[in-house]
Amino acid sequence: MNQRIATIDRRTRETAISLTLNLDGRGRLKGSSTIPFVDHMFDALARHGHFDIALKAKGDTQVDDHHLTEDLGIALGEAIAKALGNKKGIARYGNFLVPMDEALSYVAIDLCNRPYFVCKVKWAHAKIGRFDGLLIEHFFESVAMSARMNLHMAVKYGKQPHHIAESLFKGFARALAQAVAIDPRVKGIPSTKGKL
Repeated sequence: MNQRIATIDRRTRETAISLTLNLDGRGRLKGSSTIPFVDHMFDALARHGHFDIALKAKGDTQVDDHHLTEDLGIALGEAIAKALGNKKGIARYGNFLVPMDEALSYVAIDLCNRPYFVCKVKWAHAKIGRFDGLLIEHFFESVAMSARMNLHMAVKYGKQPHHIAESLFKGFARALAQAVAIDPRVKGIPSTKGKL
């Protein structure tokens, strides 16, 4: 099997990011985003998806975490798309239901090359330490658009914003792992059109 690894270097006036993604890894995160809560979520993403992620990032977090969080989503989405290449032999779809204490999230993915994002989350409040939990929705929207995937996320219920966020990231990791998995029954592109 070809190595499914991609490196994305994204530099703007607001951020500088280097992200390497190995879809067939061992679940290891190396490096940092400089935002502690985002690092915690990237660690969950790596571990639960069995992806290896090397990350070096910095941004204008003295303003707030918005620009860096958004650009991390763009970089991750681009890395997913690049690592998948022509998508031959992949399962294409993935979905997962994840409990995290009182929170329950459902995530569904289609790696269809048609970007679409739906997120149904109600926050009682969205502050997670100093991190604005509302940025999580924007992060995943950026991932979906850049990876050109359908991404649907719904929190069925939950109170603690940390638990809600963690269930979304773990659900995304597990659903993505299913979708990118090589299925030996799939010959060529997994589409009736013959093209994604």
